[in-house]
Parts: sequence; structure tokens; C-alpha cells
Amino acid sequence: MENSVSRLRGEHCINIFLSYELKEKISRLAKRYDRTMADVVRNLIKIGIPILESLTEAEEKMLLDYIQTFRRWRKVKELKNKEESVD
Repeated sequence: MENSVSRLRGEHCINIFLSYELKEKISRLAKRYDRTMADVVRNLIKIGIPILESLTEAEEKMLLDYIQTFRRWRKVKELKNKEESVD
């Protein structure tokens, strides 16, 4: 039981592949602020997740608004075409 609880609350490891350029940027940040690369990556993830969520939500809202606007525009265009054909 104790093992399963510590497993849930414990530390986890993620292996990711980065470009050399990105790794170098992270390394420079770590040296500049006297941190380990792992600390920099952890902070980037902690900060980046809410930003990514917000951006994704904004993209979804923008896309839905665009689709609604496009549908309205298409309906207006169809109504105008019908009015012209009646005249």
C-alpha cells in the first residue's frame, strides 16, 4: 500500500528528444540563473502548460466564431441570390 501511494505522489521521469538549439538555450538559461537544466525544464513546463491551455482555448473559440460568421455570411448570400432571382 505504501509503495503505491509513494508511486502516485513521487517523482516521475520523462524522456524527450530536443534539437541541439533548444538544448543549448535551456543550458544557457540554466547557467545564467545558476540553476540545473532539470529545474529550468520543470519551470518551463509549469509555466508553459497554462499558457498552452489558454492559447488552445483561444484558438478553439476563434475557430468556432469564424465558422459561425462564415455560416451567417453564406446564409445572407443565399438570401440575396434568392431575392435577385425572384425579381
